Amino acid sequence: MGISLLSSSLVLFSFFTFCLLADPALGITRHYKFDVKLHNVTRLCHTKSIVSVNGQFPGPRIVARDGDQLLIKVVNHVPNNISIHWHGIRQLRSGWADGPAYVTQCPIQTGQSYVYNFTIVGQRGTLFWHAHISWLRATLYGPIVILPKRGVPYPFTKPYKEVPIIFGEWFNADPEAVISQALQTGGGPNVSDAYTINGLPGPLYNCSAKDTFKLKVKPGKTYLLRLINAALNDELFFSIANHTLTVVDVDAVYVKPFETETILITPGQTTNVILKTKPKYPNATFLMTARPYVTGQGTFDNSTVAGILEYESLPSNLHSSISLEKLPLFKPILPALNDTSFATNFASKLRSLGSARYPANVPQKVDKHFFFTVGLGTSPCQHNQTCQGPNGTKFAASVNNVSFAMPTTALLQAHFFGQSYGVYTPDFPSSPIIPFNYTGTPPNNTMVSNGTKVVVLPFNTLVELVMQDTSILGAESHPLHLHGFNFFVVGQGFGNFDPNKDPAKFNLIDPVERNTVGVPSGGWVAIRFLADNPGVWFMHCHLEVHTSWGLKMAWLVLDGQLPNQKLLPPPADLPKC
Repeated sequence: MGISLLSSSLVLFSFFTFCLLADPALGITRHYKFDVKLHNVTRLCHTKSIVSVNGQFPGPRIVARDGDQLLIKVVNHVPNNISIHWHGIRQLRSGWADGPAYVTQCPIQTGQSYVYNFTIVGQRGTLFWHAHISWLRATLYGPIVILPKRGVPYPFTKPYKEVPIIFGEWFNADPEAVISQALQTGGGPNVSDAYTINGLPGPLYNCSAKDTFKLKVKPGKTYLLRLINAALNDELFFSIANHTLTVVDVDAVYVKPFETETILITPGQTTNVILKTKPKYPNATFLMTARPYVTGQGTFDNSTVAGILEYESLPSNLHSSISLEKLPLFKPILPALNDTSFATNFASKLRSLGSARYPANVPQKVDKHFFFTVGLGTSPCQHNQTCQGPNGTKFAASVNNVSFAMPTTALLQAHFFGQSYGVYTPDFPSSPIIPFNYTGTPPNNTMVSNGTKVVVLPFNTLVELVMQDTSILGAESHPLHLHGFNFFVVGQGFGNFDPNKDPAKFNLIDPVERNTVGVPSGGWVAIRFLADNPGVWFMHCHLEVHTSWGLKMAWLVLDGQLPNQKLLPPPADLPKC
């Protein structure tokens, strides 16, 4: 179903209403209601109760234009505490609506509600929303489609139709029980049972032929596929057999278009691709498949999700007796599971569009440099307990060897009301306290420290951050997501970052701009951003298991001098802890 017309989305959502403001150039206000409830879903011949929004899995699509205000009332009807994150939305001065539990808000408790109120400013493309507490985002997620302002065209050919394609992970077990058990035993969590496309596992899994996503297309047309990786713990390769994709946008930022047979997309990332269908009916059907890109040493879900690209035939040129089952079925060839060279080459093709209308405003100078190690480590096993982590310890993860301890009061609330004492400290290290050979032989002591520490930044600080993977417990790719900002990926490489040589190779002309970037396995990535958004902003690995183990931290950006540089006060219905 195309979504270039707003009226088409109205058919989908009876709960969606909007009212025009006095000046349509300023955008409109859109109201959504999210009722978070339990409902039964059957996948892989296994029926279970899941947490979902409005009885939909995946959840409802949010459609808006650049400049629109969104008022989304979330009502919690389930026993779990709930919070929703609008992933990739800048949330300029509206940090209260960002959503990560105990960072910008206390969670919405059972029987309570909260209205997320924010305006989309200077963004257009594909983002998504998901739960941001524990592992509830396994089933609580859905697309956000941001159209350009009225009258503003895409910087590419207008597509015939637009189709969101959201990847997920299905667990036959309750994901909350999976992570709870892992944190208790200290071992790695059980892996998922399937990957999904728009909630459907597809024909390569047992008992799932009827649960297959089908993309029906017409010959000679252009389709915009809005790809979203909402999987919990896996980066994914994706390809459509015998078709080429043109990448035009990542993380709701336009890029220089390039063609590829396969894309790589980490959890937390979005990618818009153009699919040009074959000029004539091909007398064939085509699988679209996704499977993981794996760099770590732990267990993983080594399976493949498939959907079907199906050409609609015209009665005038085909006999109706031809059944789809008798047509040849082509399958794509995906890279090897550990194909890091593909990952590197794919990342190198991503460049900002850098046009006059969509410039790449890369910070050319830097006020503050940061160097963060990211990776796994261990925590001691409690007395009288046997743990299943390395050498009888518990798995942990950290940034600069600080494993983040979640507070019981929201950081933003503590900051705004000047009540930080006992909640957080402003002394997050700007570089590792004890340097070591990060990608070489790991140190003997793999224990992490614990703390609730933040980096404090004056308003409008120009930040450069180098994130370095470590080989402690094995090198691994980490997709790092920064809330509240986009950033420019100015450089990346393998081995240890060299501050004397590597910056000379930085791209300060047209680096890709995004909100989630993969730190290369056994390597480093350098990003730059302008801290122009006051508030407390979470940064964490978007592999949920690593976040659970502590691979997360927060930036506290102070108010500026002018009224429009200050965090707005909290709404009256802000949830209480």
